[in-house]
Amino acid sequence: MSSPRRGWFLAFEGPDGSGKTTQSSLLANLLRESGQEVISCRDPGGTAVGDRIRSLLLDRSSLIPCLRTEMLLYMASRAQLVDEVIRPSMERGCIVISDRYLLSNLVYQGYAGGLDLEEIAAVGRTATGGLMPDLTILIDIATELGRSRIGTPRDRMEERPEEYHQRVRDGFLKAIETYSSPTIVFDGSGPTHQVEQRIFKEVSHVLGLHSRS
Repeated sequence: MSSPRRGWFLAFEGPDGSGKTTQSSLLANLLRESGQEVISCRDPGGTAVGDRIRSLLLDRSSLIPCLRTEMLLYMASRAQLVDEVIRPSMERGCIVISDRYLLSNLVYQGYAGGLDLEEIAAVGRTATGGLMPDLTILIDIATELGRSRIGTPRDRMEERPEEYHQRVRDGFLKAIETYSSPTIVFDGSGPTHQVEQRIFKEVSHVLGLHSRS
């Protein structure tokens, strides 16, 4: 899978409380320690435009967008992120690690929310210019455990009911069956260090940094 012409694009996905944000940061640090140039970003956000959209999406105030508006706002933030951060960084040969990407929209607004999956995918192709991760790292966790890990205050998405978050967990496992990015699933229920080492081992193999032992 290695290529001398461009960098790499990795995306972390998973239900709320799975530990994906922590693990994406830990992987970035380990890769930097191994001599790689790594750019970390979050989706939504990661740019001045994206951060403004993120604050609107996650605000717990009475401003509540409908589900289709919510999906389009995520896509708008992602379009800016791809254009301003991800593509230019890959062109410089960097490893880009994003905390969430298109799979989250397919799950949160599609499988869990009820929007048409093909509609979301079509908008996603337009927003990203067809750019998909070279590898998606999905951290799976039981809904009850994930919910217990979320502190307070919770953002607007985290405050949705338990049934919604169960559909999110189920949706991730279903969506990767047809998702157009190679995906590895990791159990996020164990100690942080053990999950970190398993992810680093697999990613190092994919990137050709060293052989798995």
